[in-house]
Amino acid sequence: MDTRIRTDRPGWLEIAVGIAAMAVVGFALPALLSDQIDLTGAVGGAFLACLSGIAGMAGFGVAVLVRRRPVESFGVRRTSARWLWLGVAGGAVALLAKGVLVPLFMWLTDAPTDTQAGYAAGASGGIWLLAVTAIGLVVLTPIGEELLFRGVVTTGLLRYGPVIATVGSAVIFALLHGINVVLPAALVVGIITAELRRRSDSVWPGVVVHAFNNSITVIAYAVAPEIAG
Repeated sequence: MDTRIRTDRPGWLEIAVGIAAMAVVGFALPALLSDQIDLTGAVGGAFLACLSGIAGMAGFGVAVLVRRRPVESFGVRRTSARWLWLGVAGGAVALLAKGVLVPLFMWLTDAPTDTQAGYAAGASGGIWLLAVTAIGLVVLTPIGEELLFRGVVTTGLLRYGPVIATVGSAVIFALLHGINVVLPAALVVGIITAELRRRSDSVWPGVVVHAFNNSITVIAYAVAPEIAG
């Protein structure tokens, strides 16, 4: 039996199986549980907040195992404090861009605006559900989604050059959030995190960007849940 571990860059196989595994956990599982759990309520929202991160981790795990590559091949490696601080700066830029693009997108389209009502319910459902929702959105989701979309997708697309890797992975990331009010924000976050992953050769600056943005979202939902639609 061949026990060698692949060390070259992941490709379309990893991208396809990673996204498929994420979809099974993140989309199919909630559909199956929708009769048992009110996914728009506080408990359901906290559950979904954690599941979004778990789904990304599942996709990443399958992608790593499919051809037995080390995690370093996906950009899971240590980085410097400078890059982490650039992640904070990138998060601030993404937040400002979101403040402009989301209202513009809402004005130009009739896309759904209530797709994150469950998250808002979880964040405003009391201290314990707020804590669970915060763990899900500020810790698990940034790690899981960055491992999958930047570690697998961006890395796999780098074989076609930096523009396709950055823009292509950002578009995939945004579309998998759905055609709704979240799309422009997801596109901006995707571009910034993909570029940071490419330049730093690590997924961790992108995790910081993602966590920064999601932390502001959780605070906003806790204070004013009606903003989720």
